[in-house]
Amino acid sequence: MGFALEHPLLEGALVRLEPLRPEHAAELAKAAEEDRDSYRFTWVPAADEVSGYIDAQLARAATGRLAPYAQIDQASGRAVGATAYWDPRLWPAPDGEERLSAIEVGFSWLAASAQGTGINSESKYLLFRHAFESWGVARIDLKTDARNARSRAAIEAVGGRFEGVLRNWSRSWAPGEEGRLRDSAIFSITAEEWPECRAALEARLGRFVSRARSNWAGG
Repeated sequence: MGFALEHPLLEGALVRLEPLRPEHAAELAKAAEEDRDSYRFTWVPAADEVSGYIDAQLARAATGRLAPYAQIDQASGRAVGATAYWDPRLWPAPDGEERLSAIEVGFSWLAASAQGTGINSESKYLLFRHAFESWGVARIDLKTDARNARSRAAIEAVGGRFEGVLRNWSRSWAPGEEGRLRDSAIFSITAEEWPECRAALEARLGRFVSRARSNWAGG
């Protein structure tokens, strides 16, 4: 059989990535409403939109093009955001089967209190590692609104390499821009780059985990 997009449970020291379910709605609603100042260019539902958001993501998952996750803070056990694998691209193999060649990591957001804690870095690490080492992809794509300097910096911090800006590439999520297209900044990590990227991410995560464990001990 050819590749079928699945989303197994992925677990780290700071975050657990669980397949997104309606049961996550209440906690995600609280997470989304903490402080929305950083969501200017990102699709993050308001509290009363979370159930519809989850339904929409699960409908996309049913098409085989999306594998959505809830990001669970290991310290509190609460859902503090979402992320996903998206848009798998297949390539014919010599045996006639199609193999996964590339996939995007996206639809990512975190509660304000979870930002800067290492949860985003570890989520990306878990998703990248599974894609490269279990699925054997040749590349991972990441993209964001070209105007979103905060998101671009976060992507570069986890190893994404900037490739360029595609103009009028996808739907804008900025308030007041309904029905308009945005320019998208495109980043990637290739299989050849993954060992170096993995080492850098593990060093980065080590610092976050040490800080978190110190805080847990102090608490």
